[in-house]
Amino acid sequence: MAGSRRQYVPALRFDALTRLYDPVVAITSRERGFKRRLLEHAQIKDGESVLDLACGTGTLAIEIKKERPGAKVSAIDGDRTILTRARAKAKEAGVKVDFKRGLSNELPYEARSFDVVLSTLFFHHLTDEAKADTAEEIRRVLLSGGRVLIADWGRPQDPVMRAMFVNVQLLDGFRNTSSNVAGKLPEFLREAGLARVSVIDRMRTPLGTIELVSGRRPTK
Repeated sequence: MAGSRRQYVPALRFDALTRLYDPVVAITSRERGFKRRLLEHAQIKDGESVLDLACGTGTLAIEIKKERPGAKVSAIDGDRTILTRARAKAKEAGVKVDFKRGLSNELPYEARSFDVVLSTLFFHHLTDEAKADTAEEIRRVLLSGGRVLIADWGRPQDPVMRAMFVNVQLLDGFRNTSSNVAGKLPEFLREAGLARVSVIDRMRTPLGTIELVSGRRPTK
């Protein structure tokens, strides 16, 4: 990617609150439920290379490695502190995950490196420009026919879900979350050149609607 391109990092910084991150996310977003559905849809196989983009404390990457020990699991995040926690969790779980520090619009991987790219509750932290840049990077690092699955806040299912999501917007910003509310995440993937993009699942949570979006890198 061009060296002059702006570098994007999530709006939230965890630092001293890192250890509170897992229980807070678990309670407010039904984390176990939506990550379980994400993995069911992903259908990861032994031998596949998988990237957890914006991995946070590594919960998803560790679960993948435990379920599919023959898969090569990589994980990346922009926060050093949270990566320290992720590495400690992986060590405690007895699994090997290749954790790296990096930015979503300048991924430190060669083109066509991964069969699967997963991302959870990350895109809503980004401006629309950053969403587009990140989608382009996902396409670049996917193998031909490779798949991407994203779980993030999406179009509210009803007025109750819309009202609850205001709490997320107050915390993370109205500007960067507006496209999520409008259900535009699939558009960023399509515009980046990904194919077969669709919303494949939805969940109600205490803070709004989470959508699961999938797509593939074209084989040609």
